[in-house]
Amino acid sequence: MRGPLVSIDTAALRQNVQVLRAAVAPAKVMTVVKANAYGHGAVACALAFEDAGVDWLGVVDLDEATALRAGGVKLPILAWLHAPGETFERAVQHDITPGISDLAQLEACVAAGVPRVHLCLDTGLSRNGAVESEWPALFDRAAELRDRITVEGVMSHLSNTSPQEDGHQMASFVTAAGMLGERGITPPLQHLAASAASVSYGASRITMVRIGLASYGLSPFADRSPGDLGLRSALTLSAPVIGIKEVAAGEGTSYGYTWRAERDTRLALLPLGYADGIERHAGNRAFALIGGELRPVVGRIAMNSMTVDIGPEPTDAGAAVHLGDEAILFGDATVGHPTAFDWAESTGTINYEVVARLSPRLPRSYR
Repeated sequence: MRGPLVSIDTAALRQNVQVLRAAVAPAKVMTVVKANAYGHGAVACALAFEDAGVDWLGVVDLDEATALRAGGVKLPILAWLHAPGETFERAVQHDITPGISDLAQLEACVAAGVPRVHLCLDTGLSRNGAVESEWPALFDRAAELRDRITVEGVMSHLSNTSPQEDGHQMASFVTAAGMLGERGITPPLQHLAASAASVSYGASRITMVRIGLASYGLSPFADRSPGDLGLRSALTLSAPVIGIKEVAAGEGTSYGYTWRAERDTRLALLPLGYADGIERHAGNRAFALIGGELRPVVGRIAMNSMTVDIGPEPTDAGAAVHLGDEAILFGDATVGHPTAFDWAESTGTINYEVVARLSPRLPRSYR
């Protein structure tokens, strides 16, 4: 009997990319594979996206980028978050383009012989990126160094707070591009939009978009499903039933007895828990698909296990649950699975977190 499995449909990945490329054309597409490709497995997904014809890959740091190169990925890679003192020799060695946020990073890239960079600008998100007061000095120095290093791109990130806030950020980005132009720098790659804006805010596409979540067939919108966007969820999380136990009415399960049986019933034991990235508070809130029926996850999620109420022994043998049966926690809605969005709704989080937090220790299978 196999254990838990994260199964990835690479055909769905390629299909999603084709849908998104058509939607944002003529903008180029950078597919984001940070955080182990949002839990899907970075190298395998990057190779699938490469096969699908994306233009760039995006990651957070040079560690993620060099792992992709070690896995045989050939596409241009952008990495945009760097620790203080980063020297960028690895960027040169592995042909990785740094996104840089300040003068110190620019000077370090020049010293290392990095041929090209993207300038990261903070247009209001207040995370990484140079703030507006720092733009003149950064842009002036980039112009002075134009014979030694090329500003290939300029980037920022929207907050997705409201159309008005996104519009303010877009205006700031346009101002920054104008300031660079005044210094003779016209980066061919200008990217502001991530998944949500790529789909819903056409003006923000500029010359390239960075698409993360949507590439994996998940929707960045609370009110629009993947199907509404023409996408298909690529990831399915499953586990076998490894135990079945009869409990009498009034008996509890797991720590603290947060759930007690209202009737005589049976509990199925699944070998998945919070050490695998399952939200501990999903107990008594989420559902798993077993034997073609949605069944409630009950009791607290433990480190390595959870219990599911499968009901009393059925009179119809076709609805029985047996040891070794497959339980689907979340997957593709088009085939009747509960979804990452369902699990997010049940635990008060977002689908991004549900998939991204899946432990790397879980085996991944690609089909």
